[in-house]
Amino acid sequence: MTGLGFVVGVLGVLFLSHAAYSTIQYKNLLKITEDEFSGPPMNVVLELVLGFMFCMHAALSVPGKFQSIHPDSEENRVVSLPANMEFMIFNHRGRAIISEMDMKLKL
Repeated sequence: MTGLGFVVGVLGVLFLSHAAYSTIQYKNLLKITEDEFSGPPMNVVLELVLGFMFCMHAALSVPGKFQSIHPDSEENRVVSLPANMEFMIFNHRGRAIISEMDMKLKL
């Protein structure tokens, strides 16, 4: 099912790209004929709607199954700290702000 959803998504992106290209070509044609641009042609609007619907279908079907966010769920994975601890900073300005607030509460 995800393979079909991916193909539908690619098709939707192609539809949207072609609609953008067609609109640019239409505007260039109007410049040559010295007419005003009042909006894209109906076939481009239809192509935009189809491309949007295809992309929405792919966005909802391709990611797959949602994971549970409940902490007691069986599906949760064990989260561990990264092996490289050099980039973890525990000594920062936030500690000074907390101590100032503690002092205000003590007064």
